[in-house]
Amino acid sequence: MAYRGMTDERRAMRFTFRQLEYFVAAGETGSITLAAERINISQPSISSAISQLEAELGVQLFVRHHAQGLSLTPAGKRLLREAKELLSQALNLYDSVSDVTAEIRGTLSVGCMVTMAPMIMPELCYSFCASFPRTSISQTVASQEALIEGLRRAEIDLALLYDLDIPKDIEFEPLVSLPPYVQLSETHPLANHSRLGLSDLVGEPLILLDLPLSREYFLQLFASQSLTPCIGARTPYPDMLRTMVANGHGYGLANVRPKADLALDGRRLVRVPLAGSLRPMRICVATLGNLRPSRLAQAFENHCKTFISDGYIPGMVPPRMDTRA
Repeated sequence: MAYRGMTDERRAMRFTFRQLEYFVAAGETGSITLAAERINISQPSISSAISQLEAELGVQLFVRHHAQGLSLTPAGKRLLREAKELLSQALNLYDSVSDVTAEIRGTLSVGCMVTMAPMIMPELCYSFCASFPRTSISQTVASQEALIEGLRRAEIDLALLYDLDIPKDIEFEPLVSLPPYVQLSETHPLANHSRLGLSDLVGEPLILLDLPLSREYFLQLFASQSLTPCIGARTPYPDMLRTMVANGHGYGLANVRPKADLALDGRRLVRVPLAGSLRPMRICVATLGNLRPSRLAQAFENHCKTFISDGYIPGMVPPRMDTRA
């Protein structure tokens, strides 16, 4: 029979799916402590599982940094990709026998663009887990470039981001378009306008959201009309931008519309629509193109399609309902 030619090592698989699950949790969080919190398992159990995997496979999977967590070795990075795929395939075994119950279970790693995560993720994730009680979500908030790299390294399963310069190996499903608008303090001389053109703003100081891709997007709006903005300040932090604008440092440009019209210091912001046919940003669900999504990931994507539209966006004023911009 075919198995007779196999070595004892091939026939005796001395690691478990549970050990792989613990390894993946540690690899994604970079910390034994965070991994234990994420999957509700004791820290010694996580450490023991990793040590057993390293002994069984004969490789070092992590570099241990004193008081600074873990980092994956090259072998660990390869195993993380393979382990996530293997665990996904194992979960898919449930699909073949769970047609009656149609149960969705497991932990999903979801990334979200930093400019929209505080508004959209809390309600979106809570409602998903309420609909599928045997699921949990691990969240990653980062820049678009970091999220795309996370998809490629299998550190996250899917991401909510914008349709800005998305590489060919990333698949995305558009959810809703967000036109750009102007942010102003309520005392700004232009705040009472019903609509503004970019030409009305070139003499005013722009507080630029200085994030990769977002920065280029906003500057391109001016370039498309052969205009050059006067950049008064730059910041990669959306809340800092809003507070600077509310305090009269200049104006800002944005696409996401928080339900609250206040900066963090309590000062009020005003939204004014931009005139002209300017390219909107589209919120998308992005996945790695050559990776078959798990049933859990597909369920979350469908949930996003249900919860995010022109008429409703968790934590935001949707374009159709925005009477100001």
